[in-house]
Amino acid sequence: MGRLTGGDPSLLRRINSAVVLHALRAAEHATLTEITRVTGLSRPTVEGVVEGLVETGLVVEQAAEEGATRRQGRPARRFRFRAEAGHLLGLDIGAHRVTALLSDLDGRVLGTLSKDVDEKAPADERLERLRSTVAELLRRAGVPRGSLRAVGVGSPGIVEADGTVRLCTALPEWTGLKLGERLSRSFKCPVQVENDANAAAVAEHWKGSAVESDDVVFVLAGLSPGAGSLIGGRLHRGYGGAAGEIGALHLLGLGATPEALLSTTNEPLHPLDEQAAAEVFAHAREGDAQALAAVERFTQRLVHDVAALVLAIDPEVVVIGGWAAGLDYVLDPLRDELARCCLRPPRVTPSKLGEAAVATGALRLALDHVEEELFAVESTVTARR
Repeated sequence: MGRLTGGDPSLLRRINSAVVLHALRAAEHATLTEITRVTGLSRPTVEGVVEGLVETGLVVEQAAEEGATRRQGRPARRFRFRAEAGHLLGLDIGAHRVTALLSDLDGRVLGTLSKDVDEKAPADERLERLRSTVAELLRRAGVPRGSLRAVGVGSPGIVEADGTVRLCTALPEWTGLKLGERLSRSFKCPVQVENDANAAAVAEHWKGSAVESDDVVFVLAGLSPGAGSLIGGRLHRGYGGAAGEIGALHLLGLGATPEALLSTTNEPLHPLDEQAAAEVFAHAREGDAQALAAVERFTQRLVHDVAALVLAIDPEVVVIGGWAAGLDYVLDPLRDELARCCLRPPRVTPSKLGEAAVATGALRLALDHVEEELFAVESTVTARR
């Protein structure tokens, strides 16, 4: 696949290539005349750029029967962007499972695969489980590993820009793990690592409950809740990647931890025991008094945590995801609390993507990288000024 790097012949040709690629990607197929009209470039320039893109494999000429033809004379040559020229992966590394999502260069999903992993598994075992999941997915899809152009990864914890996990209480041996570096050994392409809640926020903005909103808070609700936010359509990571760590608000003197609040005994729940938490919610639905009280305590804490973030950011929409989005227990109390304490309460809605949110957001991050590489004319010009 061609790459628009500083080693290309000229800045002008790189810009022209990006413009033509963008036009072809936006259309199902196009003639040279149509590309000339859309881009404003001269016919000879378009012909030269298209020829070069065909050589890289990013563009292909369609056979005459595939496109429209003229009534008389030789049919116009038509070209299309080859989304199949490369592939992308979105990976979700969770406490109980790992998920891989495969797409072409247009972001069209070609397959997905999840595998369970023990919550106590050490880092090496978890990463090996992830690698085997990817290998099986690629094999099923008939996609060679060398076709991968970018990989996005969603992981619990505070993730630094280079893909190092600075702090993570959810996974054994994860704090300090150079996750980006480790995964780069398995993939000979760029690897983008992001916090899982941040990745899910990106996903909901792309294909979920926040597609029409640029100011978004996504809450990954659980015993250790986290949040990701977009401001003006751009992911807000904070100075050190720790924005949205609302699960730490109990350290400010708010009392017991969430896992203690949701307990119906004198012992707090294990922070990663989804089954135990689900049982408390189930008993509450059945009318169990202790479970109802526990759910009420937990919900109020979650509502207050989210309200603090909403007051700071003023989003248009708050999306609730994660296993604790027991919607009948969380959404209405959250709406009521935000209406009470916010000058302009945001819209509150459940996630549309559910368990696929993190992997989908990771895939979008990989797609963003490829799009910047191939189509970002502005950044190309700025870099050379």
